[in-house]
Amino acid sequence: MIDKFEPKWIAWEITRRCNLNCVHCRSSSEMEIDGHPDFSTEEGYRVIDDIASYAKPVVVLSGGEPLLRKDVFDFAKYGTEKGLRMCIATNGMLVTDEICDKMNASSVRMVSLSLDGSTENVHDDFRNQKGAFAGVINAAKLFNKHKIPFLINSSFTKRNQEEIPKVYKLAKELGATAWYMFMIVPTGRGEDIMNELISKEEYEEILDWHYEMEKQEDELLVRPTCAPHYYRIVLQKQKEQGEKFQQRTLKFSTGGSKGCIAGQVICLIDVDENVLPCSYFPKSAGNLKEQFFKDVWENSELFRK
Repeated sequence: MIDKFEPKWIAWEITRRCNLNCVHCRSSSEMEIDGHPDFSTEEGYRVIDDIASYAKPVVVLSGGEPLLRKDVFDFAKYGTEKGLRMCIATNGMLVTDEICDKMNASSVRMVSLSLDGSTENVHDDFRNQKGAFAGVINAAKLFNKHKIPFLINSSFTKRNQEEIPKVYKLAKELGATAWYMFMIVPTGRGEDIMNELISKEEYEEILDWHYEMEKQEDELLVRPTCAPHYYRIVLQKQKEQGEKFQQRTLKFSTGGSKGCIAGQVICLIDVDENVLPCSYFPKSAGNLKEQFFKDVWENSELFRK
């Protein structure tokens, strides 16, 4: 149950530029983006001030690839000073010892890595870039070396669904604090692979597998993401098996107990400063160039529905 209508988690797209060309990218990111330029550092500070004056959510610096911006750690440091819990979402390819030092210096609380296969052939195919898998493995090693907590997000379609148990196992081996499984929501380039969406029958089987896995998992935090029907499965399985299953509280994430929480406790601010219900709901509730965040959150017609 949602006790108070306030943002708990905000994904902030600080750039739409990216060094990868992933098949499922919700923002169709690439290195050169026409019509969606990066905002200035000063404008970024203004957005942080706007958010922090109203609430103190988790803010995930996202993209695109946020490490392409030279001022990404200025935003992380400034947000931390304003009381926000600053995190970064990266594909891992630009992570170095120097980057890790800057993450620690700017008090980044958590980093999320994307891993969509247990081998380079599978992951690199999904990410459309040779070396992408090696980048994730190297980033995980560096995060462990520098004691930076990280979680792993994994997206699946028909092309890599057989990898799900293997990716889960690899996430544990890499030292992640959490593993979040996504069945892709077809927005952006994802609309070009509609024929790869996992069938509803197989989706159900995968969520059944996840339930049995989660019952036994006592180290890694796990939860299927953008899968509100998982909570129906949890209730059904508990009733069938005559047991009470207590899910653990997630860190720096938004897993609730039921339903979709887009526009209720989470949202996305894109690089053009549009405020959207979530990363996969391409409809704007308002724009921070024209309105304060509080006004959009509390009064937009879209969020009030």
